Amino acid sequence: MGIYVITGGTTGIGAATRDHLHHQGHRTVNLDLKAGDHQVDLSNPEQYIPVLREVAQAHPEINGIVTCAGVASHFPDTGKILDINFWGTVNVVEALRGNLSEGGRVVVISSNSAPQCSKPELVEAMLANDREAALTLATEYSGHDCYSGSKHAIARWVRREAPQFARQGISLNAIAPGYIETPMTQAVAQSEEYGEAIKQFVASIPLGRPGKPEDIASLIGFLLSPEAHFIAGSLMYADGGHDALFRPNQGP
Repeated sequence: MGIYVITGGTTGIGAATRDHLHHQGHRTVNLDLKAGDHQVDLSNPEQYIPVLREVAQAHPEINGIVTCAGVASHFPDTGKILDINFWGTVNVVEALRGNLSEGGRVVVISSNSAPQCSKPELVEAMLANDREAALTLATEYSGHDCYSGSKHAIARWVRREAPQFARQGISLNAIAPGYIETPMTQAVAQSEEYGEAIKQFVASIPLGRPGKPEDIASLIGFLLSPEAHFIAGSLMYADGGHDALFRPNQGP
């Protein structure tokens, strides 16, 4: 069976994904700040880049990478939102890219908040890999700006990079979850700044309920499976119909 590297695999979507893969008989390598197989702080590249080298040496051939680690808009350090959500995804994938076997799969987590980004200069700084400029901008912007911007940048990065990955026999895709009940989103819902907005947001989900981590884990499992071999460069919304509600005229 396969070996899959997962970030943020201790709780939430990452934990559900690990359970899904273990049930199928696969092995996982969990990179997480707490209770990971390798303890990593994805807000600190100087700390986690050496760990990624160790993982690459220990697992010369892996079947897939799933980046579930992330923080939400309530996180107090807006610069770290970018570091964890964007560079903590891109750097992990790039560090382990050479270890992916033929037919390998990469699934990264964006968000249905990505289209709400209103700071294109922040996104462009991330896509240009200009961390200094992006972190400077982050000091001027809200947590929501930085969260939606980081997830928008991830979606754009996938679209830019997917063709080259595909030429190497590797599929790269992104999932854009809506509101999923996890420890992270529960913390946002309980925050003074965002609590009321979250209640209204959840109440407006067309499907009538918030998502569960297993909803996203099952989609990740499909994208990692042989059945998804022709899917590459896609951003898949899994949000109970929210994006369709917000942007009904968004088409090809």
